[in-house]
Amino acid sequence: MPRLTLPDGTHPELPEGEPVGGVLGPDAIAARVDGELRDLSFVPTGDVAVEPVGAVSDDGLHVLRHSAAHVLAQAVCRLWPGTRYAIGPAIDDGFYYDLAIAAHVSADDLPRIEDEMRAIVAEDQPFIREEVSRSEALARLAGQDFKREIIEDLAGEEGEVGPGDTVTLYRNDHWVDLCLGPHVPSTGRIGAFTLTSISGAYWRGDEKNPQLTRIYGTAWATRADLEAHLHRLEEAERRDHRLLGRQLDLFSSPEELGPGLWVWHPRGGVFRKQLEDWVRDLHLARGYDLVVTPHIARSVLWETSGHLAKYADNMYPPMQTDTGDYYVKPMNCPFHVLIYKSQVRSYRELPMRLSELGTIYRHERLGSLHGLLRIRGGTQDDSHIICRPDQLVDEIVAVFDLTLEIHRTFGFGDPVVNLSTLPGQTILEPEMAARATETLVTALERYGLPYTEAEGEGTFYGPKVDFHFRDAIGRLWQLTTVQCDFALPERFDMEYTGEDNKRHRPVMIHRAILGTLERFSAVLIEHYGGAFPLWLSPEQIRFVPVADRHVEHCRTLADTSRASGLRPFIDDAKESVGKKIRSAQLMKVPYIVVVGDRDIEAGTYTVRDREGIETPGVPFDQIITALGDEIAERSLEQTRFGG
Repeated sequence: MPRLTLPDGTHPELPEGEPVGGVLGPDAIAARVDGELRDLSFVPTGDVAVEPVGAVSDDGLHVLRHSAAHVLAQAVCRLWPGTRYAIGPAIDDGFYYDLAIAAHVSADDLPRIEDEMRAIVAEDQPFIREEVSRSEALARLAGQDFKREIIEDLAGEEGEVGPGDTVTLYRNDHWVDLCLGPHVPSTGRIGAFTLTSISGAYWRGDEKNPQLTRIYGTAWATRADLEAHLHRLEEAERRDHRLLGRQLDLFSSPEELGPGLWVWHPRGGVFRKQLEDWVRDLHLARGYDLVVTPHIARSVLWETSGHLAKYADNMYPPMQTDTGDYYVKPMNCPFHVLIYKSQVRSYRELPMRLSELGTIYRHERLGSLHGLLRIRGGTQDDSHIICRPDQLVDEIVAVFDLTLEIHRTFGFGDPVVNLSTLPGQTILEPEMAARATETLVTALERYGLPYTEAEGEGTFYGPKVDFHFRDAIGRLWQLTTVQCDFALPERFDMEYTGEDNKRHRPVMIHRAILGTLERFSAVLIEHYGGAFPLWLSPEQIRFVPVADRHVEHCRTLADTSRASGLRPFIDDAKESVGKKIRSAQLMKVPYIVVVGDRDIEAGTYTVRDREGIETPGVPFDQIITALGDEIAERSLEQTRFGG
């Protein structure tokens, strides 16, 4: 009989043929068996370590949501017979299913689909796992062309189905899906759920493929957890950077530009300037050199770097000229290599830290574009550190330190760190890959950063460390990437003269702390809800004259503010004071000063902050000094003049 090892240290024996669920408590919906997530119906053939998975855990929520996605597709198939179903994964905080529905379905149909899902849950249908041959799977999924395509892709390039090859199906009631699992034991174990939205999506993300209906939902262990999540969704909708970008007049994406391309308006330009200037100054203080590179380069550069072989799908087509094909750049790194190679380098010059706010262009799939978060043209805070192998760990540790300094300035707390190993396609030799991964692990351990491994999520030229940070409403954003690269120095034949007067190969660190400024700006807008810290605010203080006769005095105050480095604005519109204040609040202006006869006579003013707190009788020089201090400190809190 298999002997189990449970988390409490006990070792029960499991009768032959019995599933692991038989020894776990009633709260378990799945199990980890020797570290692998399994159904409770899994039958071990030897001794194993078994850990119960509850619905409230991360693993449990993943299983719960994956099962809810199956029930969603089953419900749609019940309501609209002939529906063809594509894929339905669990995602962060929810799930979706892509479906070809034999009718027009809109958001108005979501309650009806939910009701059908609840009926399936009430029937408590068991999820039954079956391993069958590919030929049997193809027969059982006749008419499901998307599933059949997946099965045929699994069969190999020739599309042959070998009799010993198997795939995994799950069925509940008479409904069958292609799936690796695991799932909850039965539909009745699915907790609280709701459907949230509906949209279009292309099969496999390619606009050349059929367009499907994507239905999103979310599932949680309890009704209270679901309601808390829905509240977060409402807050996220209120903070949507696309909505706030229009409201605050920061940027737009006119149709004439094309999808995924954005223009920044004057107010947005001021915001970006503050961000860019601070980033550049910080890098200069940390020993980086600023460089500038062109937007295009000949194909030979991208052939040498490996981009044309491994990254061509994300690059725009070439521009043919009399001097060869040119490509707009998807990355800045090859240009920085050329700067390094522009002259002979000595070991004394290393490390060389090259930093650029460089604009890159990537042919992202149309269906994946999302505001500023997923774009086709953006400016990246790209830096490359070229160093000796003995300097490598110290330089990576210094990047970690700079990363935390930058993100703490914006109010982001402790990061969630992933070590992303190499994907299937790589230009690295196995020995190089091992050295790069070992180096990143050493740096993480030296800095004391806990991390988890994300298998296959690295880039084609090296493993990487990704930093994720939680925003003000608890959402996790991947912001910083640090990559260790032995490949490009080899491919570009980069060298330096060592202390021994011999030629040596340097190592390269790729790092983007903010990512693209567009995406980071979107994250900041949603993190702050558009209410930026004073130093980033396009408009820092607004003067509101009570009547026309007070406008000239407001101009004097604005001139003084501007001379002190502030960004003032005067609202001299023919509106009431109340409307002017509401207008300033909608624009998230940090401070409002209303100017009337009494204020001019007294020489003191009432300051109203963004939260609506008013402080009367403040001398103007005190206002200027306080705001200057708030900017210099890059404070996340507004000044309390009365405190």
